[in-house]
Amino acid sequence: MTPSARALLFALAAALAVAGCMTRPPAPVDERAPSVYVPPPPPPVPARAPEPPPPQLYTVKRGETLAQIALDHGVDYRELAAWNNIENPNVIRVGQVLALSLPGQAGPGAGAGGVVTAPLVSTPSIAPTNDTRALMTAPGHGNTPTLKSEPRAMKLPYSEQALAQLGSGSSPAGASPAPTRAAAPGPTPAAAPAAGTATPPAAAAASPTVATATPSPPRTESARVPEIDDAKVDWAWPTSGKVIAGFSESANLKGIDIGGKAGQPVLASAAGRVVYAGAGLRGYGKMVIIKHNNTYLSAYAHNREIMVKEGQQVSKGQKIGEMGDTDADQVKLHFEIRRLGKPIDPAKFLPPA
Repeated sequence: MTPSARALLFALAAALAVAGCMTRPPAPVDERAPSVYVPPPPPPVPARAPEPPPPQLYTVKRGETLAQIALDHGVDYRELAAWNNIENPNVIRVGQVLALSLPGQAGPGAGAGGVVTAPLVSTPSIAPTNDTRALMTAPGHGNTPTLKSEPRAMKLPYSEQALAQLGSGSSPAGASPAPTRAAAPGPTPAAAPAAGTATPPAAAAASPTVATATPSPPRTESARVPEIDDAKVDWAWPTSGKVIAGFSESANLKGIDIGGKAGQPVLASAAGRVVYAGAGLRGYGKMVIIKHNNTYLSAYAHNREIMVKEGQQVSKGQKIGEMGDTDADQVKLHFEIRRLGKPIDPAKFLPPA
């Protein structure tokens, strides 16, 4: 072989080798992202129940009595003694700190209304039969593509055959639905007969109404504890006579004084419960305090006699005492109305004299 032929052959072999390298597929490249550990989210922290409000506190001052403190804050002095573990309500000391409400209560005047919820009673649903499926797709029926009121069922007269048929999911042949009151006013469409079932002549003539028992949403029946509306306390004058001293915040006159005769009847200005009957409040003599609701008290001072006892329920106009001059310079009735323990002008609540 000549040198030129060998050179040509060598060049051809080199060209074939280069061509083979060009057609070889590229090496695979792993483009996956590196694995990163992601920790699971921490469990949710349960919400803490709100802490009950602290009770309102009061520090006893010199010359005060438990009954006076209770009156000034609109509470029953016996409850005040119980809240503070005081065995003898007549013995308190200067500087003693009193809680004016039970722990967890906001303080005097808090409402006591509550809601008692009765348990729900669920009604078992009845699977629709062939007849009721045809009824539910009839024109004008309550079941529409935009309003679904399933489950619906038809009511059948009781019989052993009907009971057996309902248990198997089909309706008894020749049985017509019993007429019942429709779920909504207006004409009720007649049921379309099932395929292969003869329509009884009586049913065709009478066109009985088909029961469309639409299940109503669950109801929660709640019995609310009645609450007395403060604005509806029916006030009346506690006695007859001339007002000889009016209410004045600037002069520290906490009520009105009504003149009269010794032994004149003193009446409850409104219905309520007697929370105090005695002579333990300096400057008031023989006194009666009536609690009408969680907001209002009324006080009747300087009585000659007290006709009611603590804890007794009284009605409006009931005799609770007799007018006198105990701890007073003349025969009179000192009458107060207090809202949450604060004295307010009784003339704004009493009817025209």
